[in-house]
Amino acid sequence: MSGFREYSRWAASAATVLVLLGFTFVARAADADRIVALGGAVTEILYALGQQGKIVGVDATSLYPPQALKDKPSVGYFRSVSAEGILSERPTRVLMVEGSGPAAALQAVAQAGIPINRVPDAPTAEGVIAKIIAVGEAAGVSEEARQLASQVKARFAELARFREKIDASRRVLFVIALQNGRPLVGGRGTAGDAIVTLAGGANVAEFDGYKPMADEAIVNAAPDAILMMDRPGGPTGEDVLSLPAFALTPAGKARALIVMDGLYLLGFGPRTPDAARDLMQALYPNLNLPRLTAKESGGR
Repeated sequence: MSGFREYSRWAASAATVLVLLGFTFVARAADADRIVALGGAVTEILYALGQQGKIVGVDATSLYPPQALKDKPSVGYFRSVSAEGILSERPTRVLMVEGSGPAAALQAVAQAGIPINRVPDAPTAEGVIAKIIAVGEAAGVSEEARQLASQVKARFAELARFREKIDASRRVLFVIALQNGRPLVGGRGTAGDAIVTLAGGANVAEFDGYKPMADEAIVNAAPDAILMMDRPGGPTGEDVLSLPAFALTPAGKARALIVMDGLYLLGFGPRTPDAARDLMQALYPNLNLPRLTAKESGGR
């Protein structure tokens, strides 16, 4: 009888250990997702969804929230990553915004058995919503993504009501860089064009894509404001306004220069309605716009 009692206690203890080990295994399996995020908006969305614990690597454009590049290893710029850099973080999944590459590096990652989810990157309100949904589904938090998408959609709707207050659109030239003393500007179909439109402005660059703009074209375009990104190593407002052609434009004469954080302005993530609202306020200071009142998506 004594031996039986000892065996019973041992069996109970063993069963307890196995149960605890089982819970540990389940917990580890649930936490096993290891994501490399390529694209600042992808990282931003993962943080907004509370999934930052799954991120094991980010790209160099993951500047928001600020702790992303401080807490997570960088695998380089999303357009020029290496397979070795990604695989060194032992990911179970790569979430990449469209345009990531090069293709050979991503092919090598896929051949290593790592699933790659391509995230759409259309610079529109609808594109932002699709991006949030795609990231949420890939990260296994579809319901949370739908909730975030609903909040962001409400903020875009509020922004549209702000646009109705604009009587005459201001003419805007978005300058992304200088090439041999000539401005490289954003034309139709670019993220710069899209954010200007969302803010109720009119893009004066009437060609497609990003192209250099000649002096005569700048003068004839007669922009009311110059829009630029604030980024290390990029041209400053003084660099642009000092160009002779700009001195002959309404923007140059009024020194109407708007400089905004690059990811905030062009990332087309959850904060885009706020970025467009801030640009709208800068373009139309007399509107005295309130902050967007739908649930906050993170601010600047």
